[in-house]
Amino acid sequence: MEWDDLRVFLAVARTGTLGAAARAIGQTQPTMGRRIRALETALGHMLFQRTREGFILTSEGEAVLAHAERMEEEALGLRRELAGSETAIEGLLRLSCSDWFGVTMLAPILVEFAAARPRVVVELLTDPRLYSLPRREADLVFRIRPFDEPEVVARRLMRIPYGAYAKTGTPHPTGDGAGSSLLLMDTAFGGMPDVAWITGKLPQAHILSRSNSREVQARLCALGMGIAILPRPLGDATAGIEPIDLGEAPPSRDTWLGYHRDMRRNARLRALLDLVVERLAD
Repeated sequence: MEWDDLRVFLAVARTGTLGAAARAIGQTQPTMGRRIRALETALGHMLFQRTREGFILTSEGEAVLAHAERMEEEALGLRRELAGSETAIEGLLRLSCSDWFGVTMLAPILVEFAAARPRVVVELLTDPRLYSLPRREADLVFRIRPFDEPEVVARRLMRIPYGAYAKTGTPHPTGDGAGSSLLLMDTAFGGMPDVAWITGKLPQAHILSRSNSREVQARLCALGMGIAILPRPLGDATAGIEPIDLGEAPPSRDTWLGYHRDMRRNARLRALLDLVVERLAD
């Protein structure tokens, strides 16, 4: 039994298909299948039921899963400890944040950081999923939800004001918003405060579009598709739109940053953190 085979096992158990597991760990689907068969042969048990819907753990597979996850945590802990003790300001840093925050807030800082630390490669991930710090899917995460993981070092970075925006020169909504169109977050983010705020302010406005991307909402707003609630740094920087007055401002949001406690002594992470805090912290 080899650790690489257990990594494949974990990927298949978590995703349910060979194809998704292959994409998750960067291997080919035939290789994944061979590794699973080799592991089952080594253990002398079937670990998955093969169904039309995908791979389902057997009772033996469930037993292996608990042990494999503990082995994974030990392996990842070793990697984090070694990475956290690095003193050279070079190597890879993986960051995760929302699309608009990466473009509007972090991009100028990353340019400055690259000029001062050219041997550090910064990888910026801007899709909406929450990346795991314990699994080292990211080294530094920026998000609007506070961190509650005990192994994560976190701090509030800044408070972001929000505003209502419309295409420059278009009539502003009046009354209950009848005849107006709204550009909102998608249903997965429907509980966000700005969604409740604008639908409360303009209850008769028509929801014309939803998106999980603030950048997309800002662009659609500039094209005249409707009213969008945007972070002020993004809205004020977007050509072709202007803030509109609905009697009060939308709720503002805090931005938090977090990193794994094992990375506290990592020199390249500390260098970037110091610059981010200096430029953005309020």
